[in-house]
Amino acid sequence: MRELIDHPATGDDPRPTPPDRPDPGECCRSACDPCIFDLYEDAMDRHREQLRAWLVRHADASPDPRAP
Repeated sequence: MRELIDHPATGDDPRPTPPDRPDPGECCRSACDPCIFDLYEDAMDRHREQLRAWLVRHADASPDPRAP
């Protein structure tokens, strides 16, 4: 019988979720630096890095959460 020893499949290592994309109306159109969309892109870059690392830890998982 196999013991479960802090294995990622136990739920301790959930798949990273992408940040919410700002609505177009959230931008003030004042040429802010950084713009809310720049911050979103930075958050997406971090998400992609986290997802790549998670996929390495979960090699049997699909890169697309909608795929079987």
